[in-house]
Amino acid sequence: MKVCIGLGNPGRKYENTRHNAGFMVMDRLADLCKVSFDQEKFSAYFAKTKIQNEDVILLKPTTFMNNSGFALRQCMDFYKISTHDVLVIYDDVDLPVGKIRLRQKGSAGGHNGIKSIIQCIFTNEFDRIRVGVGKNPQIDMIHWVLGQFQDDEKEPLKEAVEQSAQAAYYSLTHSFMDTMNQYNKK
Repeated sequence: MKVCIGLGNPGRKYENTRHNAGFMVMDRLADLCKVSFDQEKFSAYFAKTKIQNEDVILLKPTTFMNNSGFALRQCMDFYKISTHDVLVIYDDVDLPVGKIRLRQKGSAGGHNGIKSIIQCIFTNEFDRIRVGVGKNPQIDMIHWVLGQFQDDEKEPLKEAVEQSAQAAYYSLTHSFMDTMNQYNKK
């Protein structure tokens, strides 16, 4: 069994904000898996499917970004899921809009959602897809990540969301190392 969790904040107020890039990818991944987030379970919007005889859970936490780890921990405990079967998808201000980066481990890098994940699952060794949302040194970080994308960023964002969802879907039937080789473009 595998679990893919996209990080973001629930509610209309946060739709299409930079911090919700993970939710955007999860919505597209749900389309690719032909499921919808029609349940709430484990403090998250929840969907379950099968890909090549493997159970796959998709999660969008309702805990708000800073407590994302609680939703993942609940799901992992219930289904006895190993950290090796976890994929976390989230926004990254250190990547320009439109870029994605796949990694198998790393620090939180100042991202509170990832800090929560690391604290709740007791490791920083989990697969991840980082979706670039850029940064602006003239705008404080909180306002930046809770802000909307500019018009000229919408097309690169759409491409990054698509690439990230395709990479996540590919990772469900391939090793993450193979997935990184496919999708980590320079």
